[in-house]
Amino acid sequence: MLSEKDLQRIEELKKRYPNPQPIVLEALWMWQEEHGWISAEGMKYVADRLGISYHHVYGVVTFYTMFNRKPVGKHKIEVCTNISCMLRNSDKIVKHIEDSLNIKVGETTPDKRFTLVEAECLGSCGTAPMMQVGDEYYENLDEAKLNNILGALK
Repeated sequence: MLSEKDLQRIEELKKRYPNPQPIVLEALWMWQEEHGWISAEGMKYVADRLGISYHHVYGVVTFYTMFNRKPVGKHKIEVCTNISCMLRNSDKIVKHIEDSLNIKVGETTPDKRFTLVEAECLGSCGTAPMMQVGDEYYENLDEAKLNNILGALK
């Protein structure tokens, strides 16, 4: 379920757009903000609310890496592993995080504080290697910077 405020927002958006498909991203963001991830139940709920097919919503969720399809930790760490970051040793960044948190890519720490994922591209090629944690970008990474960042995250 979505909050009454979110449901009102969806109804406002429906008045603005004759086709509900432009609303899908915002409705999914609302669901994820409220629940932390988007389950099959969440996809069905959004599809029903917007009057579109479950398969369309599923396609959106599985296309965009910003949507979590399973529960994630308090801090979702996304390390860019695209070509610019790869050439600047993003593999070492990933390995250092794995070793520091004792998890592998795709896993969450037992205390549910951190989830580590690889990102295809985070659009900061000039400052590679980089990662995103929540809404924050961390660029020109090395082990010392990583240790400071991970230590500061509560």
